[in-house]
Amino acid sequence: MRWREGRRSENVEDRRGMRAGLGGGGLRLGGGGILLLLLVAWLLGINPLHILGLLAGSGGSTLELPDSGSGPAPVGAGSPQDEGADFVSVVLADTEDTWTELFGRAGARYQPPRLVLFSGVVRSACGMAQAAMGPFYCPSDQKVYIDLSFYRDLRERFGAPGDFAQAYVIAHEVGHHVQTLTGVSQQVHEAQQQVSQREGNALSVRLELQADCFAGVWAHHADRARQVLEHGDVEEGLNAAAAIGDDRIQSQTQGTVVPESFTHGSSEQRVEWFRRGLEHGDLERCDTFQR
Repeated sequence: MRWREGRRSENVEDRRGMRAGLGGGGLRLGGGGILLLLLVAWLLGINPLHILGLLAGSGGSTLELPDSGSGPAPVGAGSPQDEGADFVSVVLADTEDTWTELFGRAGARYQPPRLVLFSGVVRSACGMAQAAMGPFYCPSDQKVYIDLSFYRDLRERFGAPGDFAQAYVIAHEVGHHVQTLTGVSQQVHEAQQQVSQREGNALSVRLELQADCFAGVWAHHADRARQVLEHGDVEEGLNAAAAIGDDRIQSQTQGTVVPESFTHGSSEQRVEWFRRGLEHGDLERCDTFQR
Protein backbone atom coordinates (compact mmCIF):
# COMPACT_ATOMS: atom_id res chain seq x y z
CA MET A 1 0.00 0.00 0.00
CA ARG A 2 1.33 3.44 -0.92
CA TRP A 3 0.92 5.47 2.22
CA ARG A 4 4.17 7.16 3.22
CA GLU A 5 3.55 10.27 1.13
CA GLY A 6 0.01 10.71 2.42
CA ARG A 7 -0.96 13.50 4.78
CA ARG A 8 -1.20 12.88 8.51
CA SER A 9 -4.45 13.31 10.41
CA GLU A 10 -4.81 15.88 13.16
CA ASN A 11 -7.48 13.73 14.83
CA VAL A 12 -5.22 11.22 16.60
CA GLU A 13 -4.87 11.05 20.38
CA ASP A 14 -1.82 9.19 21.60
CA ARG A 15 -2.52 7.78 25.07
CA ARG A 16 0.13 5.09 24.97
CA GLY A 17 2.11 5.03 28.20
CA MET A 18 -0.11 7.70 29.70
CA ARG A 19 -2.52 7.32 32.58
CA ALA A 20 -6.03 6.05 32.00
CA GLY A 21 -8.54 7.98 34.10
CA LEU A 22 -10.75 5.74 36.19
CA GLY A 23 -13.05 8.37 37.59
CA GLY A 24 -13.23 11.57 39.53
CA GLY A 25 -14.06 11.64 43.24
CA GLY A 26 -13.89 9.26 46.16
CA LEU A 27 -10.92 7.02 46.85
CA ARG A 28 -7.70 7.94 45.03
CA LEU A 29 -4.80 5.57 44.71
CA GLY A 30 -1.41 6.71 43.52
CA GLY A 31 0.66 4.77 41.01
CA GLY A 32 2.39 2.81 43.81
CA GLY A 33 -0.90 1.94 45.49
CA ILE A 34 -2.39 0.66 42.25
CA LEU A 35 0.65 -1.49 41.52
CA LEU A 36 0.57 -2.93 45.06
CA LEU A 37 -3.12 -3.74 44.71
CA LEU A 38 -2.52 -5.48 41.39
CA LEU A 39 0.37 -7.45 42.87
CA VAL A 40 -1.79 -8.67 45.74
CA ALA A 41 -4.51 -9.66 43.26
CA TRP A 42 -1.99 -11.62 41.23
CA LEU A 43 -0.69 -13.44 44.33
CA LEU A 44 -4.26 -14.39 45.25
CA GLY A 45 -4.89 -15.79 41.78
CA ILE A 46 -7.20 -12.94 40.73
CA ASN A 47 -6.95 -11.54 37.22
CA PRO A 48 -5.51 -8.02 37.73
CA LEU A 49 -7.66 -6.74 34.84
CA HIS A 50 -10.75 -7.60 36.90
CA ILE A 51 -9.41 -5.27 39.61
CA LEU A 52 -9.00 -2.52 37.04
CA GLY A 53 -12.59 -3.05 35.97
CA LEU A 54 -13.81 -2.77 39.56
CA LEU A 55 -11.85 0.42 40.07
CA ALA A 56 -13.34 1.82 36.89
CA GLY A 57 -16.84 0.96 38.01
CA SER A 58 -16.34 2.59 41.42
CA GLY A 59 -15.30 5.86 39.80
CA GLY A 60 -12.68 6.23 42.47
CA SER A 61 -9.10 6.31 41.23
CA THR A 62 -6.62 7.30 38.61
CA LEU A 63 -4.38 4.60 37.26
CA GLU A 64 -0.83 5.39 36.25
CA LEU A 65 0.01 2.90 33.54
CA PRO A 66 3.60 1.63 33.33
CA ASP A 67 5.80 3.79 31.13
CA SER A 68 9.14 3.32 29.46
CA GLY A 69 10.30 6.51 31.11
CA SER A 70 10.65 8.63 27.99
CA GLY A 71 6.95 9.27 27.34
CA PRO A 72 5.00 8.52 24.17
CA ALA A 73 6.49 9.51 20.85
CA PRO A 74 4.54 12.13 18.90
CA VAL A 75 2.21 10.68 16.33
CA GLY A 76 3.67 11.05 12.88
CA ALA A 77 7.18 11.56 14.20
CA GLY A 78 8.42 9.31 11.42
CA SER A 79 10.80 7.35 13.62
CA PRO A 80 11.17 3.64 12.85
CA GLN A 81 9.93 2.85 16.36
CA ASP A 82 6.67 4.71 15.75
CA GLU A 83 5.93 3.68 12.20
CA GLY A 84 2.71 2.01 13.29
CA ALA A 85 1.32 5.26 14.67
CA ASP A 86 2.46 7.11 11.57
CA PHE A 87 0.67 4.56 9.38
CA VAL A 88 -2.56 4.81 11.37
CA SER A 89 -2.47 8.60 11.11
CA VAL A 90 -2.13 8.46 7.32
CA VAL A 91 -4.92 5.92 6.87
CA LEU A 92 -7.23 7.93 9.12
CA ALA A 93 -6.47 11.06 7.10
CA ASP A 94 -7.30 9.21 3.91
CA THR A 95 -10.65 8.09 5.28
CA GLU A 96 -11.32 11.72 6.21
CA ASP A 97 -10.65 12.88 2.66
CA THR A 98 -12.76 10.13 1.13
CA TRP A 99 -15.80 10.46 3.39
CA THR A 100 -15.69 14.27 3.26
CA GLU A 101 -16.00 14.02 -0.51
CA LEU A 102 -18.74 11.38 -0.42
CA PHE A 103 -20.80 13.25 2.16
CA GLY A 104 -20.31 16.46 0.19
CA ARG A 105 -21.75 14.85 -2.93
CA ALA A 106 -24.89 14.13 -0.91
CA GLY A 107 -25.07 17.70 0.36
CA ALA A 108 -23.95 16.78 3.88
CA ARG A 109 -20.96 17.64 6.05
CA TYR A 110 -18.70 14.87 7.28
CA GLN A 111 -17.52 15.15 10.87
CA PRO A 112 -14.45 12.90 11.23
CA PRO A 113 -13.94 10.73 14.31
CA ARG A 114 -10.92 10.95 16.54
CA LEU A 115 -8.66 7.90 16.83
CA VAL A 116 -7.14 6.97 20.19
CA LEU A 117 -3.93 4.97 20.41
CA PHE A 118 -3.65 3.14 23.71
CA SER A 119 -1.67 0.38 25.33
CA GLY A 120 -3.23 -2.35 27.45
CA VAL A 121 -6.27 -0.66 28.96
CA VAL A 122 -8.24 2.42 28.01
CA ARG A 123 -11.26 4.29 29.28
CA SER A 124 -13.80 5.40 26.69
CA ALA A 125 -17.27 6.90 26.92
CA CYS A 126 -18.47 3.31 26.39
CA GLY A 127 -16.56 2.09 29.46
CA MET A 128 -13.22 0.46 30.16
CA ALA A 129 -11.71 -1.70 27.44
CA GLN A 130 -8.75 -4.05 27.23
CA ALA A 131 -6.43 -4.54 24.30
CA ALA A 132 -7.60 -8.16 24.04
CA MET A 133 -10.97 -6.88 22.85
CA GLY A 134 -9.38 -5.61 19.66
CA PRO A 135 -10.01 -2.25 17.96
CA PHE A 136 -13.45 -0.74 18.54
CA TYR A 137 -15.56 2.31 17.86
CA CYS A 138 -17.47 4.07 20.63
CA PRO A 139 -20.51 5.98 19.31
CA SER A 140 -20.93 7.84 22.61
CA ASP A 141 -17.71 9.82 22.10
CA GLN A 142 -17.35 9.14 18.35
CA LYS A 143 -13.82 7.80 18.71
CA VAL A 144 -11.98 4.81 17.31
CA TYR A 145 -9.73 2.99 19.79
CA ILE A 146 -6.80 0.75 18.86
CA ASP A 147 -3.87 -0.85 20.61
CA LEU A 148 -1.25 -1.33 17.88
CA SER A 149 -0.37 -4.74 19.32
CA PHE A 150 -3.53 -5.94 17.57
CA TYR A 151 -1.66 -5.77 14.28
CA ARG A 152 0.77 -8.36 15.60
CA ASP A 153 -2.17 -10.59 16.46
CA LEU A 154 -3.69 -9.97 13.04
CA ARG A 155 -0.46 -11.12 11.43
CA GLU A 156 0.57 -13.97 13.72
CA ARG A 157 -2.66 -15.27 15.26
CA PHE A 158 -5.11 -14.66 12.42
CA GLY A 159 -2.66 -15.14 9.55
CA ALA A 160 -3.52 -11.83 7.88
CA PRO A 161 -0.30 -9.88 7.28
CA GLY A 162 0.13 -6.74 5.22
CA ASP A 163 -0.36 -3.01 5.54
CA PHE A 164 -3.62 -3.01 3.59
CA ALA A 165 -5.00 -5.63 5.97
CA GLN A 166 -4.21 -3.16 8.76
CA ALA A 167 -5.82 -0.31 6.85
CA TYR A 168 -8.98 -2.39 6.41
CA VAL A 169 -9.29 -2.66 10.19
CA ILE A 170 -9.23 1.12 10.61
CA ALA A 171 -11.59 1.67 7.68
CA HIS A 172 -14.07 -0.82 9.17
CA GLU A 173 -14.19 1.09 12.47
CA VAL A 174 -14.56 4.38 10.59
CA GLY A 175 -17.45 2.67 8.79
CA HIS A 176 -19.17 2.41 12.16
CA HIS A 177 -18.68 6.15 12.57
CA VAL A 178 -20.40 6.72 9.24
CA GLN A 179 -23.28 4.58 10.54
CA THR A 180 -23.48 6.81 13.61
CA LEU A 181 -23.56 9.99 11.55
CA THR A 182 -26.28 8.61 9.26
CA GLY A 183 -28.41 7.31 12.13
CA VAL A 184 -28.14 3.64 11.19
CA SER A 185 -26.45 2.63 14.45
CA GLN A 186 -29.14 4.23 16.57
CA GLN A 187 -31.91 2.58 14.55
CA VAL A 188 -30.30 -0.83 14.99
CA HIS A 189 -29.78 -0.27 18.71
CA GLU A 190 -33.42 0.65 19.17
CA ALA A 191 -34.56 -2.36 17.15
CA GLN A 192 -32.39 -4.69 19.22
CA GLN A 193 -34.23 -3.61 22.37
CA GLN A 194 -37.46 -5.02 20.93
CA VAL A 195 -36.31 -8.47 19.78
CA SER A 196 -34.78 -11.67 21.13
CA GLN A 197 -31.06 -12.20 21.65
CA ARG A 198 -30.85 -14.29 18.50
CA GLU A 199 -32.59 -11.64 16.41
CA GLY A 200 -30.45 -8.97 18.02
CA ASN A 201 -27.32 -10.86 17.02
CA ALA A 202 -28.59 -11.02 13.44
CA LEU A 203 -29.01 -7.24 13.42
CA SER A 204 -25.50 -6.85 14.79
CA VAL A 205 -24.18 -9.00 11.95
CA ARG A 206 -25.89 -6.78 9.39
CA LEU A 207 -24.41 -3.70 11.04
CA GLU A 208 -20.90 -5.17 10.95
CA LEU A 209 -21.21 -6.33 7.35
CA GLN A 210 -22.27 -2.85 6.30
CA ALA A 211 -19.16 -1.46 8.01
CA ASP A 212 -17.13 -3.96 5.97
CA CYS A 213 -18.82 -2.70 2.82
CA PHE A 214 -18.09 0.90 3.80
CA ALA A 215 -14.45 -0.05 4.28
CA GLY A 216 -14.46 -1.33 0.73
CA VAL A 217 -16.10 1.89 -0.49
CA TRP A 218 -13.29 3.87 1.12
CA ALA A 219 -10.62 1.73 -0.56
CA HIS A 220 -12.35 2.04 -3.94
CA HIS A 221 -12.40 5.84 -3.89
CA ALA A 222 -9.02 6.25 -2.19
CA ASP A 223 -7.39 4.22 -4.93
CA ARG A 224 -9.15 6.10 -7.71
CA ALA A 225 -8.19 9.47 -6.26
CA ARG A 226 -4.73 8.73 -4.86
CA GLN A 227 -3.67 5.34 -6.27
CA VAL A 228 -2.97 3.88 -2.83
CA LEU A 229 -3.27 0.20 -3.76
CA GLU A 230 -0.34 -1.92 -4.86
CA HIS A 231 -0.19 -5.43 -6.27
CA GLY A 232 -1.49 -7.92 -3.69
CA ASP A 233 -3.25 -5.35 -1.50
CA VAL A 234 -6.75 -6.47 -2.43
CA GLU A 235 -5.86 -10.04 -1.50
CA GLU A 236 -4.49 -8.80 1.85
CA GLY A 237 -7.74 -7.01 2.62
CA LEU A 238 -9.94 -9.94 1.63
CA ASN A 239 -7.75 -12.30 3.65
CA ALA A 240 -8.12 -10.06 6.72
CA ALA A 241 -11.90 -9.96 6.29
CA ALA A 242 -11.99 -13.75 6.11
CA ALA A 243 -9.60 -14.20 9.05
CA ILE A 244 -11.85 -12.41 11.53
CA GLY A 245 -15.13 -14.05 10.54
CA ASP A 246 -17.13 -15.40 13.47
CA ASP A 247 -17.03 -18.96 12.16
CA ARG A 248 -13.26 -19.01 11.83
CA ILE A 249 -12.69 -17.43 15.23
CA GLN A 250 -15.14 -19.79 16.96
CA SER A 251 -13.56 -22.79 15.27
CA GLN A 252 -10.11 -21.72 16.46
CA THR A 253 -11.09 -20.81 20.01
CA GLN A 254 -13.82 -23.29 20.96
CA GLY A 255 -13.69 -25.98 18.28
CA THR A 256 -17.34 -25.56 17.33
CA VAL A 257 -19.28 -23.06 15.27
CA VAL A 258 -22.60 -21.65 16.50
CA PRO A 259 -24.15 -19.44 13.78
CA GLU A 260 -26.90 -18.19 16.11
CA SER A 261 -24.26 -16.52 18.24
CA PHE A 262 -22.57 -14.68 15.37
CA THR A 263 -22.31 -10.92 15.90
CA HIS A 264 -19.95 -9.93 13.05
CA GLY A 265 -20.69 -12.38 10.25
CA SER A 266 -19.03 -15.42 8.74
CA SER A 267 -15.77 -15.24 6.81
CA GLU A 268 -17.69 -15.69 3.56
CA GLN A 269 -20.09 -12.88 4.40
CA ARG A 270 -17.36 -10.46 5.44
CA VAL A 271 -15.39 -11.11 2.27
CA GLU A 272 -18.53 -10.72 0.15
CA TRP A 273 -19.48 -7.32 1.55
CA PHE A 274 -15.96 -5.92 1.67
CA ARG A 275 -15.47 -6.98 -1.94
CA ARG A 276 -18.82 -5.42 -2.91
CA GLY A 277 -17.78 -2.03 -1.58
CA LEU A 278 -14.30 -2.33 -3.02
CA GLU A 279 -15.48 -3.21 -6.52
CA HIS A 280 -18.39 -0.78 -6.85
CA GLY A 281 -17.66 2.10 -4.48
CA ASP A 282 -21.42 2.65 -4.25
CA LEU A 283 -23.03 3.23 -0.85
CA GLU A 284 -26.40 2.06 -2.14
CA ARG A 285 -24.89 -1.38 -2.67
CA CYS A 286 -24.06 -1.53 1.06
CA ASP A 287 -27.63 -1.92 2.29
CA THR A 288 -27.19 -5.13 4.27
CA PHE A 289 -30.60 -4.68 5.92
CA GLN A 290 -32.58 -5.35 2.76
CA ARG A 291 -31.16 -8.82 2.18
